[in-house]
Order: sequence, then C-alpha cells, then structure tokens
Amino acid sequence: MKRPWSGQVEKEEEDQVPQHDPNNPLCPGNTRANGEVNPDYNNTFVFENDFPALQPNAPDPGYNQHPLFQSKAARGVCKVMCFHPWSDVTLPLMTLPDIIKVIDKWAELMVDLGSTYPWVQIFENKGAMMGCSNPHPHCQVWASNFLPNEATLSDRCQREYLKTHGEPLLLQYAKMEAEKQERVVVQNADWLAVVPYWATWPFQTLLLPRRHVQRLTNLTAQEREGLASIMKRLLTKYDNLFQISFPYSMGWHGAPTGPYLKEDQFHWQLHAHYYPPLLRSAGVRKFMVGYEMLAQEQRDLTPEQLLIKLSSYLNCVNLTEGPGCNSGGGSRL
Repeated sequence: MKRPWSGQVEKEEEDQVPQHDPNNPLCPGNTRANGEVNPDYNNTFVFENDFPALQPNAPDPGYNQHPLFQSKAARGVCKVMCFHPWSDVTLPLMTLPDIIKVIDKWAELMVDLGSTYPWVQIFENKGAMMGCSNPHPHCQVWASNFLPNEATLSDRCQREYLKTHGEPLLLQYAKMEAEKQERVVVQNADWLAVVPYWATWPFQTLLLPRRHVQRLTNLTAQEREGLASIMKRLLTKYDNLFQISFPYSMGWHGAPTGPYLKEDQFHWQLHAHYYPPLLRSAGVRKFMVGYEMLAQEQRDLTPEQLLIKLSSYLNCVNLTEGPGCNSGGGSRL
C-alpha cells in the first residue's frame, strides 16, 4: 500500500446516466437484440438472456475413456433481472420497498429454477471495471445441471465442519463475529455484514443472517426487510468510500436445489459475497496477478484496517429516500 504507484489508473465512470435511454436494451419499452420488446415494467423485470452461456439442450460431448480428458454437457438457463425501470439508480439509491421487491424476485427465481436445477447462481457485476456492459441496474441468474467448483468446495467444507464441530460453519462464524465486533461493518437484528477474516479483495465483505437459514426462499418477511436495509447501508458505505458509484461483483450462495431439495442440507448457511476491486482510490484497483495467480492470494490491507476505513463513512441518512435523491450515480452524502 505504501509503494509508489505509476501503474494503470482506471478511468472513472461517468455519473451522468440518463433515466431512460431509447437505445438501452434493458429500459422499459425498448427492443432487445433478439427483436423482443420489453414491457413498460415499473419494478423488477426478468427475461431470458439474449446471449446465454448455458442452454437447456447443450449437446452431449460423448464418452471419453481417458481420465485426463473427461467432459460432460453443461446444461441450464441464463436470465437477466432488471432491478428498476430507471437507468440512473443503483441499489443504494432505491427505496427500501423497491429493494424488497428485488429480494422477493430473487426468492421467486430460486423456487422456479431450483425446482429443476441443482444450482441457481444469482450474481451482480456492477460497473465497467467488473465487466458490466450496461449501466442499467440489473443482475444475472444462471441455473445449471451441475454444482460449480465454488459451490462444490463450499458444500464440502461446510459439511466437514458440521461433522467435526456439530454446528454449521458460517452460523458459528457469524456468532463469533457478532461477539467480537472486530470486523462488523453494519448489522441489524437479523443480519451481519463483516469483513471476513480470510478476505482477499481489498474491501471484501460477507453478508450473513444471524439465524440458521439455508436458502433465500427460507427468509421471513422480517428478514427480507432487514436484508433490504442492510444492503442499502452497506452499499452506501461503498459509494461514500471513494465518492463514486462503487464497482463490485456479488453473489448469493445457499444450499443446492433440484435433487438436493430431498436431502439433508443442515450444514449449509445462506450468505452473500461482495468482491470490490478498488484498492487505493477510485482509479487504482487490486490486480490478482503474479504470486496471487501462481501461489496464493495476499492482502494489501488487513480485515481490521479495512473495517476502520469502511466504518468511517456515513450510512444513508434517510433509508426511505427514493431514486434520484442524490445527484450523480453514487449515494454520496
């Protein structure tokens, strides 16, 4: 962190995003790449991704006997979910009722796609720095006929921890972080947002329910309201950190679905990851290269140092303020 920096500096994103762009394929009433016209939606809107990475009828690659060349068909569906009809708002600028609608739609998609597919990955890439090609507030939902690598690893680790210690790993972890209060960024009666002890990304956070919850679909109405509130507070802190609309990749992990719905998944605890790339400023990011790629990740800040930086920035002073309450793209105060 102290070394002189003469490396790449990212171009800051423009704040002036129009509320409605007639050429933006995610806006209400506009035509998408496949010729379909979006409805004039007024809250969330879900549609099949026009450029899907997974397809339900992917061809079988055939049998290969050699152990070094094994492959199977990766089948599934990819959906896009718009959070709001306006392009110039992000989640921290939305009202709590509108964020609750996003959470409710996430749970609805988990029920729908999870009835068939073993894994439903909800994720949001926010900002051009994280590969987002459209500024309109949205996320993606990929449902697959297999457990991806990260899900498989998480399943194994949580299962082994429960067998050894008799309590779900992340449930015990949330209790310990709540007691220590050393890495808690924001909290309420039902949720904790912490800088995880093992964090790799500079301003990485982990969002955890206090109760044992295995999937988004298991959240009560009160927990969904609490989740909307804590997401708004956390993302406002991010935006205030460098006075920009903060880029990140985030995603939900919960117990597998599909055929796993009939199996015991007690070892699982629902959680969300936030991976923001920025390191020193709005223009200097963390590069995962060299030693990180070839040996092991290393941190530029300790979790405790990071917490001090995040905690010094204000929460949103009015959690009921609606879209457009601030000028510009970030929830700056």
